[in-house]
Amino acid sequence: MRSRATQALPGAARRALSKLGMDIAVARRKRRISTVSMAERAFISRGTLYKVERGDPSVSIGIYVTVLAILGLADRLSRVADRCDDLLGLDIDESRLPKKIRPRRSPTKS
Repeated sequence: MRSRATQALPGAARRALSKLGMDIAVARRKRRISTVSMAERAFISRGTLYKVERGDPSVSIGIYVTVLAILGLADRLSRVADRCDDLLGLDIDESRLPKKIRPRRSPTKS
């Protein structure tokens, strides 16, 4: 039974997971790692590896990261939501800048 969260997964997210799964499968085969060996190294079943390579959203992100680490590809994961590359967030910050900057009044001496 799938959770409501996986059923409501946006199409773009579903496509991204599917591509990730396909890319993982290709990377594993390029490295000549069998499904049995990969599953053993990741401490998962071959069925779970099959789900990973299909981009199944019910598989935990920890398992995806473990598989990516075995393939030597986990280092790039830290850049996925890097705030420096968040163009929308940067635009929002910029839109909140004040229109005018007024000098501060110095306190009056009594």
